[in-house]
Amino acid sequence: QVQLVESGGGLVQAGDSLRLSCAASGRTFSTYTMAWFRQAPGKEREFVALSTGNGNTDYANSLKGRFTVSRDNAENTAFLQMNNLKPEDTAVYYCAARSGWGSRVDTRYDYWGQGTQVTVSS
Repeated sequence: QVQLVESGGGLVQAGDSLRLSCAASGRTFSTYTMAWFRQAPGKEREFVALSTGNGNTDYANSLKGRFTVSRDNAENTAFLQMNNLKPEDTAVYYCAARSGWGSRVDTRYDYWGQGTQVTVSS
């Protein structure tokens, strides 16, 4: 069983940066794919980025260049650095984990955090 706890969300202005963290329990964190999804009000949850256990990363095409995913396996923590934030980035951001290959499909993830709110004002 893996428990995930996100932190780092908040209210920022357009152009600001935020760094989200996702702390994970469990002794096999380094083998898990860690992913970030987000859900804006009235919209479906969408893929943001992922980091696999062997160091590969993947990003939603629209977010490449502004968002960076990383991980610290020694600290069992994944990160999402978000730069030049825009009002359309406003959403609840979730981290998720699965054992195995990376996937952009949320239903393939077994473990989810509670989410952290990111609000970007114009």
